[in-house]
Amino acid sequence: MSRMVAAESQPIDDHDRQTQLLRGALDMCLLALLAREPAHGYELVRRMEAAGFGAISYGTIYPLLTRMRRLGLVAHEQQASPTGPPRKVYALTGSGQNRLDAWRNQWDRFAATVGAVLDPLDQSPTRS
Repeated sequence: MSRMVAAESQPIDDHDRQTQLLRGALDMCLLALLAREPAHGYELVRRMEAAGFGAISYGTIYPLLTRMRRLGLVAHEQQASPTGPPRKVYALTGSGQNRLDAWRNQWDRFAATVGAVLDPLDQSPTRS
């Protein structure tokens, strides 16, 4: 009979865990926000914060927007700003909408799988 040995307990950092989860979903969330309405980077940061993701830096959002533009998922155009220099306003492309739809389906399947594992009502016996 084998004996299980637990590793030393380390403090759990909820912020680090939230960051890891967001990292895996941020591009999908940005595409979803742009599917609702085109926006500039600052507005996307505000929308993410309003959605409950907390503070997200511009240094995270802008490189991701640049990468998604190179992939053809978003396009941008310069628009005049009432308070300063022109700004880039990003919009979802057809390719971006297709990618968002595929990612949403993948996310739904993944969330359902994780939910089934975490579901406290699932009383199926586990193996020891």
